Amino acid sequence: MPRRINALATWLLQLGPDEVATVLTHRRDVADRFIRTVKDLATQLTDPDSVRAAEDTLDQGALDVLAVVVAQGNAGTIDTVCTELHCTVDDFERAFGQLKDRALAWPDGPRLVAVNSVRASGTHGRLTARPRPPRRRKALEISPVVPAMSTVDGVARLLAHCEQDVFDARGTGGVATLEIRRAAKALRVADGVLRLWLELAAEAQLLGVDRSRLLPTARGDAWLGSQPGARLAALARAWRRMDWRPEPDQARAALRDYPGAAGLALRRGALERFSAEEAFADLGELVDDLVWERPAVHDPRATAAVIGEMESLGLVAGGALTRLGVAVLRDGDVEAAATELMPAATEKAAFQTDMTAVVNGLPSPELSATLNLVADLEDNDAARVWRMSAGSVRRALDTGLSADAVLAELAAVSEAPLPQAVEYQVRDVARRHGHLTVTDVKSCVRAADSVLLQEISKSKRLASLKLRFLAPTVLASDRPMAETLEALRRAGYAPTAVDGGDQSIVERIERLRAPARGERRPDRWWRTELDDLELAQLAIRLVEQERPSVGRGTPRAGAARMLRDQNVFLRDEEVVLLASALVDGSSVEIRYASGPRRTETHVVVPTQHLEGVLSAECADGTSKEFAIGHVREVALPR
Repeated sequence: MPRRINALATWLLQLGPDEVATVLTHRRDVADRFIRTVKDLATQLTDPDSVRAAEDTLDQGALDVLAVVVAQGNAGTIDTVCTELHCTVDDFERAFGQLKDRALAWPDGPRLVAVNSVRASGTHGRLTARPRPPRRRKALEISPVVPAMSTVDGVARLLAHCEQDVFDARGTGGVATLEIRRAAKALRVADGVLRLWLELAAEAQLLGVDRSRLLPTARGDAWLGSQPGARLAALARAWRRMDWRPEPDQARAALRDYPGAAGLALRRGALERFSAEEAFADLGELVDDLVWERPAVHDPRATAAVIGEMESLGLVAGGALTRLGVAVLRDGDVEAAATELMPAATEKAAFQTDMTAVVNGLPSPELSATLNLVADLEDNDAARVWRMSAGSVRRALDTGLSADAVLAELAAVSEAPLPQAVEYQVRDVARRHGHLTVTDVKSCVRAADSVLLQEISKSKRLASLKLRFLAPTVLASDRPMAETLEALRRAGYAPTAVDGGDQSIVERIERLRAPARGERRPDRWWRTELDDLELAQLAIRLVEQERPSVGRGTPRAGAARMLRDQNVFLRDEEVVLLASALVDGSSVEIRYASGPRRTETHVVVPTQHLEGVLSAECADGTSKEFAIGHVREVALPR
């Protein structure tokens, strides 16, 4: 590695400020650090993490060239690389230019040298040509409202499913493939669609894990109570934070912690290629172009899946960005764009004679609240269906509403006059509602009709309550009030619960909720970096401080620092003398260790310093190379 760093530093010293600024522009991660010298810059540029990040920005052609340069052991030339890749010199120069701009490879005379690549692998014997540019056309006004509504409604269906059915999660928070398939079958969607809903809901903090079970969170309740535009905006903001990478070819668990930002780069890169003015005529051509342009980030299946995600959220429609997509890309007002896109929530339901209420579209929070009070959500697919039953009507009457009040609320949200069957059901339950009251003795059953109590006390179905008369109109139960109520209702009666002051008790079923896991990381699409002016100033400083003063023959400070790094035997004045000779082309006398306990003295004129080796012209007219670490003394010629 030190020899590679020195070779890179030697090449960087040959560049001008503009060329160094170009390197810094493509390698901004190193420009964030405190760079004092060109040697420092070369050290940072060869850091494996920085090299990996730089190679991630290469297109397929540049990766092909880099792989051949590495495979040829940094001894190849332009001709050998072009021969192996069967490409023209122009194609080579385009690809090699990317490598030089990123300081990943550079020329050393006729040789081509590369850093220790972390991604370059074997080539397939040919330079990969760029596919035909994707065809474009003028963007048309295509509404994405249908897929966007489907996704918003799908996440709502998922929340309802998690509340009503057990959706197991692992102790670490992930969801196994088997559970995904089971839930997808129950919700009648593809596994990939359900996985997207899961990731969106978790990233938006609508779902959480409580004791190895997925449950809605308090934020999920608020989301369900918001308008469609606000719901879509929350999902769109969550989408741009998602860091998981779709892998359609593999069955994988969901809701895991994903290291790195592969998913972020994939989604960001795909979204940036779309515009609102022009549309892609064939999204397959766009996928091929993205895969060639950034093979480290894109692959055909994952990129196509991400474009599908964008379409399902209404960010892209007809091959072009929508207003919502523009807002997400440019960090604009996402909620305003989503509200403009989504239609208003449905305020009315269609009541049927079979005691169901059907809602087409997304119900408003008020409509949902009314229907949830009087009916039970039965189907949550293309249309939402609530079904009324004696139990659900009794639940509404338990809140203190009369039959007329319940019917008035239903009529207010009905598209047409209520069917007679609905009115009959409500009034029938209301006639029997409250005839029985239960109090906790452990509990008592009271009624004005003593004959009714006689009937109840003799019922074999209620034997577990061990009922006994306290008075002609009062029965005592051996079980608590809640169990007594449940047994009576199971036997076909409709009792109500009252407290010690004969006030009705509104029974509420506790809704299980999980804590949200929080955002796994902040939005990392943008980060503060040195701007172009600051990069140019840094490049000028690095170049100027290594350049000798004109007309004075002052030793180059950078050369002296590199020589000192490579030799621990020489005194500082000897290092400066050797650096001066290297810069000025003057003669010096060196004592060189040529073997164990053996030294030689040479008068030389240094000509080049590369990778820890000093090339020099000797007094006898020959050229020799000397390892810097073997030089023991440096002096002026006698």
